[in-house]
Amino acid sequence: MIALIFLGIAAVLLIYCIGLYNHLVGVKHAVAKAWSNIDVLLKQRHDELPKLVEVCKQYKQFEQKTLQKVIEARSQVHAARQQQDIPALGQAEGMLRAGLGGIFAVAEAYPELKTNENFMQLQTRITSLENGIADRRELYNDSVNINNVQIEVFPASIIARLFNFGEKPLLEFSASEKSDVDMKQLFS
Repeated sequence: MIALIFLGIAAVLLIYCIGLYNHLVGVKHAVAKAWSNIDVLLKQRHDELPKLVEVCKQYKQFEQKTLQKVIEARSQVHAARQQQDIPALGQAEGMLRAGLGGIFAVAEAYPELKTNENFMQLQTRITSLENGIADRRELYNDSVNINNVQIEVFPASIIARLFNFGEKPLLEFSASEKSDVDMKQLFS
């Protein structure tokens, strides 16, 4: 009789541990899925930026320094994305957003560029992608938070350690992206 009780308790514990393991696997895959959603949008934006730069280059007097900042930031975002280096991606994203803001602000001084149909379409497309990235970043960070909490709570932490479920980094904004925009600098 006592053996059956212990066997029953062991079976319940085993089923509970299997359930915890499966839950942690689901949480881990939710983080991967959220990252994939961001990655798709980053790739789409990566493909659109050269088109924007080329349209701006058609206006010979357009500020080359501003375009160069976007090109460099684009390369850094691409490298961080390929390496899945989330902290570096957050920093590079801040630089890229600042560069795009610079292009769109400087474009105000070029009436022909502002009315160029290609420029307007690219600006709308890139702005839409930026909004999508921001939405997906929120979803990714929510998934990461759930993952990081689940691997720390008891008794799931035991299963997490046994099967090497690790903490995931948040996709955070750089300090410059959180600070107020210096409008005077943009238009000088």
